[in-house]
Amino acid sequence: MSVELNKEFFCPFCGEANELMVDISEGPTQEFVVDCEVCCDPIVIRIKLQGDRVVSLDVDRENG
Repeated sequence: MSVELNKEFFCPFCGEANELMVDISEGPTQEFVVDCEVCCDPIVIRIKLQGDRVVSLDVDRENG
């Protein structure tokens, strides 16, 4: 069973807000790449969960 949380973050390239669905069933530490919804540049997302709560969400440029 997957439980998803909706989180907002800002693109490190263009600064625009993006929404992210976090699947907490994927484990307490997750890292993946998504494209910005506005400028389409690749963003590395690092998430740390504690139970069903996001305790850390870091974003970085994929090539930086």
